[in-house]
Amino acid sequence: MNTLQAGFSRVNITPPMGTEIVGYFHARYAEGVLDELEINALALAAGESKVVLMTADLCYINGTAQNEICKYICEATDLTWDQILIHSTHTHTGPVVNIDGKGGMQVSGADDSKQAINRQYGLMLCRKFADAAMMALNDLKPAKMGWSVGHAPNIAFVRRFRMKDGKVRTNPGVGNPDILHPIGDVDERVNVLRFDREGGESIVIANMGCHPDVVGGSLISGDWPALFRHQLEKSLSNVKAMFFNGCEGDVNHVNVNAKGGDLNGMFHDFDDVARGYRHSIHMANVMTGAVLQVFEKVNYVDVDSIRTKLQKIFVPSNMPKPEDLPLAHKYNDLHKAGKDKEIPFEGMELTTVVAEAGRMVRLENGPAEFPMTLTGVAIGNVAFAGVPGEPFNGVGLGIKKAEGWDLVLPCCLCNGSEGYFPMQDSYDEGGYEARSSRFKAGTAEIIVQQSVALLNELH
Repeated sequence: MNTLQAGFSRVNITPPMGTEIVGYFHARYAEGVLDELEINALALAAGESKVVLMTADLCYINGTAQNEICKYICEATDLTWDQILIHSTHTHTGPVVNIDGKGGMQVSGADDSKQAINRQYGLMLCRKFADAAMMALNDLKPAKMGWSVGHAPNIAFVRRFRMKDGKVRTNPGVGNPDILHPIGDVDERVNVLRFDREGGESIVIANMGCHPDVVGGSLISGDWPALFRHQLEKSLSNVKAMFFNGCEGDVNHVNVNAKGGDLNGMFHDFDDVARGYRHSIHMANVMTGAVLQVFEKVNYVDVDSIRTKLQKIFVPSNMPKPEDLPLAHKYNDLHKAGKDKEIPFEGMELTTVVAEAGRMVRLENGPAEFPMTLTGVAIGNVAFAGVPGEPFNGVGLGIKKAEGWDLVLPCCLCNGSEGYFPMQDSYDEGGYEARSSRFKAGTAEIIVQQSVALLNELH
């Protein structure tokens, strides 16, 4: 018997000008707004069980900030921590979120005025999450749920490539003649959930994995996930849209074999990546089409229970070899001093060696392992599997193989942000993600195994 109830809320979290923007290895500060940032919240209830799923136009939320936000939510509602899923879409044109445990933010290297801006924004963000959860719960109405899978072609591409010299490069540039072939596959399937409510708007969730790093610059934007929401709501009457990013660690928007009009509305950015706001609009249009493909033909299913579980696991640390530390300290010191030009690399290769050096320096004295929390949410026979970082596409493909579910939605950057989770072979091949990851080879496979086990427990 169907006992499902669903509620929705949306709150604005656009930061003030001067807030630090996160996502690159150089400082940027908000100079304007292309589109407003939001938290979108879906509250679900069945019988005595509840959950609130929230997705925010942020690059990531680290563990300290996640804990502080959850405290605010629990104080404002009757929810427990395992009934809260907080997801960041991973926009690279959103604000730094690094709450110090007292509701304020700390930004290294920022002057006093910028520190003040960030502290004020951090406090507001905690309250906004609590408001979103509370308003969604207050909006609960009888509902039915349907699911289906659409297809979004040619907007997501593997970003790791084998080069003619045998090396592996991330984002080697459009038309690079030294590219041999991509490493890995993309998953162009778009998971779609539809909640039709009595006396209220329908709520649609889309889920697919691809980096939202399309816009660039210093103007605030939720990138293509936010533009997708806006476009879908223009295309369908009486609908609110949400987006949960999937396993995007090795997938982005760059088509290295671009031809014809593929580069319309794009520019060549500092790191060899083609970017542009108009291309973000294009991706939003394609995602909208993927949902419209299946919107009227979803499989409606009864929901008589909601189950949630947080699972703590421990994964090994990617500690450096002693012989690699002198050069790592040299590159790290040069980068911190603003002397990247003295590091003998350019473009994405420079980003890679800087990130790798930082990882080695931070892990010089351990720890040997890290704790992290996986999140499972079961809505009837549909499941969300939340990973607190940026898993490679192979992680998503592995989690989707969990047996017995109508639909599994793997989601990155859920309830924390721990870094990249490359597949085992990526460590042998090299590339930005594996060289910068603080986790040892094999961690991604552990996450797949433990996530499937968690879903089995929720069945």
